[in-house]
Amino acid sequence: MKRILVTGKDGQVGWELQRALAPLGSILSLDRSQLDLADPDSIREVIRGISPAIIVNAAAYTAVDKAESEPDLAMRVNALAPGIMAEEAKRLGALLIHYSTDYVFDGAKSGDYTEEDKPHPLNVYGMSKWEGERAIAQSGCTHLILRTSWVYSGRGGNFVLTILRLARERDELKVVDDQIGSPTWARALAEATAELLAQNPRPETCGLYHLSAHGSTSRYHLAQKIIETARQLSNDGGKWATLHPIKTADYPLPAARPLNSALSNEKIKRAFGIEMESWENQLAACLNDIITTRQN
Repeated sequence: MKRILVTGKDGQVGWELQRALAPLGSILSLDRSQLDLADPDSIREVIRGISPAIIVNAAAYTAVDKAESEPDLAMRVNALAPGIMAEEAKRLGALLIHYSTDYVFDGAKSGDYTEEDKPHPLNVYGMSKWEGERAIAQSGCTHLILRTSWVYSGRGGNFVLTILRLARERDELKVVDDQIGSPTWARALAEATAELLAQNPRPETCGLYHLSAHGSTSRYHLAQKIIETARQLSNDGGKWATLHPIKTADYPLPAARPLNSALSNEKIKRAFGIEMESWENQLAACLNDIITTRQN
């Protein structure tokens, strides 16, 4: 069986990849204590010791606001580390799969972003991820860079879990309504990755692809849908917070966010026949999983 190295085993995507990729090879999943992406020598040593046929890099520095005060660390983890992985993948003849972000864009476009649109990050996090993309592309290794959007799951810290918690703790919540994206369930992302790998992608079909839930919505309408769906699934007639829409300018954060970062999945559909479900269906499936687990 192919040896598959998965980084970020305890993260949202890394956790789901361990199950999704299991039928495709021998999975070796590592956490930060086993593979420190801020340590270039450690990266080379670990990869050379494992000699994987496939490297799936689901680890990243994802603290968007904190990155503004830790730019060097964000760049080491999100830009330098993927470049080193790419160099090692090329040396081994391995395939590298790397996840990137919609935050490489500035949000000025009115429609969905395609792979042909030029990145223009507004924050350190987005810049670090774009630099990681470029390092991989310039390495010459066989790779799939998968840009995704607004990832959430039933574990870790994310928008969906935060809204679920705050909606029961508070009477009112203010949520921005002028940021548009494609909320993507980590499990759907992992399963689509497995579908890609099952097709044994050839070097000529590799490169950069967008992979996010179908459709787009605002943070405010996403929060509405979270509460509405959770209330229905849990059959809970108790009190839930009332939502109030606000503008991004009314809720300043250290890192600027793109107002529109919705992604088009047409390229990956044409190349591999992969179609992601709507963000509404993905959200309902995730919430059903969360609520069922809590009730049991």
